[in-house]
Amino acid sequence: MKIVFPLLLSLLIISNSSGQPSVTFTDVTKESGITFQHEDGRSYKKYFVETLGSGVALFDYDNDNDVDIYLVNGTNLDSPDAVPDAMNRLYRNDGTGHFVDVTEISGVGHQGYGAGVCVGDYDNDGWLDLYVTNFKANVLYRNNGDGTFTDRTAEAGVQDLNWSAGCAFADVDADGDLDLYVANYVNFSVETHTPCRVNGILVYCSPRVYDGVKDTFFRNNDDGTFTENTQNAGFDNLAARGLGVTFADYDADGDADLYVANDADANFLYNNDGSGRFQEQSQFSGVALSEHGLVENGMGVAFGDYDNDTWLDLAVTNFQHQTNTIYHSDAGEFFTDQTYSSGTGDVSLPYLAWGVNFFDFDHDGFQDIFIANGHIHDNVTLVDSSTTYAQLNHLFWNNRDDTFTDVAAGSNSGLALERSSRGSAVADIDNDGDLDLVVSNVGNGVDILRNDGGHRSGNWINLKLVGTVSNRAAIGTRVLLKAGESPQVREVQSGSSYLSQNDLRLHFGVGTHERVDLEIRWQNGTVQRFEDVPVNQFLKIVEGDNQIKSY
Repeated sequence: MKIVFPLLLSLLIISNSSGQPSVTFTDVTKESGITFQHEDGRSYKKYFVETLGSGVALFDYDNDNDVDIYLVNGTNLDSPDAVPDAMNRLYRNDGTGHFVDVTEISGVGHQGYGAGVCVGDYDNDGWLDLYVTNFKANVLYRNNGDGTFTDRTAEAGVQDLNWSAGCAFADVDADGDLDLYVANYVNFSVETHTPCRVNGILVYCSPRVYDGVKDTFFRNNDDGTFTENTQNAGFDNLAARGLGVTFADYDADGDADLYVANDADANFLYNNDGSGRFQEQSQFSGVALSEHGLVENGMGVAFGDYDNDTWLDLAVTNFQHQTNTIYHSDAGEFFTDQTYSSGTGDVSLPYLAWGVNFFDFDHDGFQDIFIANGHIHDNVTLVDSSTTYAQLNHLFWNNRDDTFTDVAAGSNSGLALERSSRGSAVADIDNDGDLDLVVSNVGNGVDILRNDGGHRSGNWINLKLVGTVSNRAAIGTRVLLKAGESPQVREVQSGSSYLSQNDLRLHFGVGTHERVDLEIRWQNGTVQRFEDVPVNQFLKIVEGDNQIKSY
């Protein structure tokens, strides 16, 4: 079908004399109204849990078409009562990019030692719910649709008393409701904690000191409850130290596959056979280890098609002196490690990386990569003079030739902030037509980084998808956008980066193109096509509805 809208003007791509884009992010944390401070409980005892920090979720909890922010917090492990304000916090977007703390009235101010967060409408009522992972008991918050949430963990049957990290919702069996995967980390307890030392200096222990824990999978019963189904679904691999996790249809066969970044263990790639049963094949596909065959310290993970060949590539962040690995998809079955050839290898070696996001910040039609960095040892200079605790983050600009250039450190980029960062997520938080960044920092405040250059650099289109037969949140839905000779693919994903959640809306940069064609493959397999769609709009598409609506 052909959708006709008024013609919109094209925007020119702004670049400097070197051909690189003008990178203009502005730290608007103070102006945003967000006063969140992460409490890591850091003490001389060096409890291992204090190192991992926490995630951030960007999602529209009140259905007013702007992105709200949920921030996960920690606490003091010895004396939780000593930090009564240390809780997870929800901030409502007032529509201008300014936020109001609604934690108390919404009922989501959990005061455990938080780790990760993911979003999904598990009961298909049209309101997005929250799942929060913790050191000890996790929490499922059901969105009541009136600005409040209810803790339904016990009733839903999704208790997990392990130290959990990443999580993600997906409809693995295409039955129209969302299942839940939880990555569990290590077997650590405060009661049995024994400190570690390097050259006599007290430091946090290596993760290898602790045994890994098997992950947990919950299948949705379509009645507001779940059944733990880890083994029957094929997720019965050896226990590992799981951190980042995300679902994506990497082989484009129409079902949700899964990748888990493991810390000091080989990573997992689970292939879905279409019925919701999985087979682990990371070694076969080439994404278990580094290109040298070494186990690395996987932290964060993201899928994105950086070369626009319509196959989802993979990025995994790792520890200092390891590269952040870029795996290129070779038509969906095998991956090739392109870390050094992409130009990101040598750059990443001195850094300890966590969050990772594919996003087109300059709207040239190719996805760039953001990396959040920061060390675990606050006294690292005493044992390693080559690095620091607070570190710069990376923004790798896509050169459109399978290579990247780090542009974060530019004097005008607004990204030259030194923090010990952890989770990161992207969304257009002010609805001005480009993607902004939110970065969590361990033991510190959050960074709200507004993109002030993307909407002036090129054209864009932003899609809000709503399932009817498929799950309401449209998680797992794939969109193929065609603009000229360069196609782009995006998927609606729950959970990604490091313990975090990106906006569920799909955002495309399209350069100077003024109209695009869209092919939408819903989770249940049906396909809708829209031709000649004008850009520079926020559009809502409902499964089965042949009319696109702007909002």
